[in-house]
Amino acid sequence: MAKRKLSKQQKWRIQKIQDERTKRATRKETQLESQLSGGELSAEQEGLIIAHYGQQLAVEALEPPHAGQIFRCYVRANIDSLVTGDQVIWRAGPDNSGVIVARQPRESALKRPDKFGQLKPIAANIDQILIVIAAEPEPHHNLVDRYLVASEAVGIPPLIILNKQDLINDANRDTLQQFKDQYQQLGYEWIDASTNTQSGLDDLKRHLAHKTSIFVGQSGVGKSSLIKMLLPDEDVKVGDLSENVRKGTHTTTTAKLFHLPSGGDLIDSPGIREFGLWHIDERTLEDGFVEFRPHLGHCRFRNCRHLQEPGCALQSAQESGEILSSRMESFLRIRESLQEQDIHEENL
Repeated sequence: MAKRKLSKQQKWRIQKIQDERTKRATRKETQLESQLSGGELSAEQEGLIIAHYGQQLAVEALEPPHAGQIFRCYVRANIDSLVTGDQVIWRAGPDNSGVIVARQPRESALKRPDKFGQLKPIAANIDQILIVIAAEPEPHHNLVDRYLVASEAVGIPPLIILNKQDLINDANRDTLQQFKDQYQQLGYEWIDASTNTQSGLDDLKRHLAHKTSIFVGQSGVGKSSLIKMLLPDEDVKVGDLSENVRKGTHTTTTAKLFHLPSGGDLIDSPGIREFGLWHIDERTLEDGFVEFRPHLGHCRFRNCRHLQEPGCALQSAQESGEILSSRMESFLRIRESLQEQDIHEENL
């Protein structure tokens, strides 16, 4: 897929922001260098980024004598963007301040495009992605499939959580059961949960133990409520569904890492209603649908669009039941959205 193009106004805005950041970083770097050369900071030590606070990052010290303490740290200008979950080398300063001087290599990173089409990391060093859906707001295949494609693209195993089990009724029971059956048949792990009845929480805790996990899902599905049940002592904001649109209100504004009693870590991410996939090409999209993989490369025509072409392996698999119609429709809808994005960029 072609690299996203930006309008002149967008380029000007990006350059303006970058220039301002460069000026601030230069001033900050001068101050940091003065502290470093003046011996005001401690020796280098390992730390873990657990949250962002504007231009500062919350770093948890991993080594004595500060192990477990949280420091507000600035970042040296020559370091790439840092995100929650990054392991870093830092130096402690006075009054719980500090300076991050290096980033450790990442084992994994979950990324998504920003509004300018630039690919930005959300969180790092993740072992699994927990896709949270709920009985309300109504889950949609297209959104779940976007998360699954994103997880497959970066090689981070996904786990689907159907929250708000207590809201299942005669009107939505069959639909939700079909939803569950479909993804379990594809091999994806699934947990039924409810914070009101606390059902499924023990199963969830077992899956979270000794891993670094991230919650993703649209607003209103109860991610923060789940975290509040898992960590009752943490100050986690919980929002209610909008009575008008039943979609939910945003309660989390930045990714934050929490330590679980089980020994694992959990990252809560801002609620988003659509997970952008502008950064992937069509082959990566095809490969993100796991049931497509045995059939890819077997179409009669190399440039097959998987629509009405004769000898299409995916269409044949759909007719035989190996690929569900709902998944094929989801794939085509996502691909169309990527193509529309490309056309929009070309016209800018």
